[in-house]
Amino acid sequence: MLMSVGSLATMGLVLGSLLGAASRYLAVEENPIEAELQAMLPGSQCGQCGYVGCAQAAAALAKGEAAVTLCPPGGKATAEALAAKLGIKVDLSAVEDRGPQIAQVTEELCIGCCRCMKVCPTDAIIGAAKQIHNVIREACTGCSSCVDVCPTEALGMTPIPVTLQHWTWPHPISAAN
Repeated sequence: MLMSVGSLATMGLVLGSLLGAASRYLAVEENPIEAELQAMLPGSQCGQCGYVGCAQAAAALAKGEAAVTLCPPGGKATAEALAAKLGIKVDLSAVEDRGPQIAQVTEELCIGCCRCMKVCPTDAIIGAAKQIHNVIREACTGCSSCVDVCPTEALGMTPIPVTLQHWTWPHPISAAN
């Protein structure tokens, strides 16, 4: 019994040290700017920018293959922050800043086709086939990918009502306006 426990412990130590050494020698160095750009993006993995997720969008931004205005959920604030980080100037006149929004189901129009549930990147839509669906407000990132696939237009984007949990102080009005 002690022999088998000792051999397993020795094998674990040897293999663990081999894995540790391999992780040091075979490590792939990443571009540090990509990690910083990814942290600035919303992280909803919605795909509205044309990339699979925020990591691929950050890699394209770091390489200069994408515009800083690529993220619709991020709006003007994200575009400004990305431009400042990359040290470039950006024209924000074409960027629409809708503010934070969430999906909302109109129950009279919902037929329970489940198409919205399949495209939601955060599983914020609940329901069953041929039943009325609903949106979990805390899980919805406002990517609006569900709105495009709804055949009855039962889904729509609505602004998040201002409550004490997420109220923010309004930006001051500049003298130039």
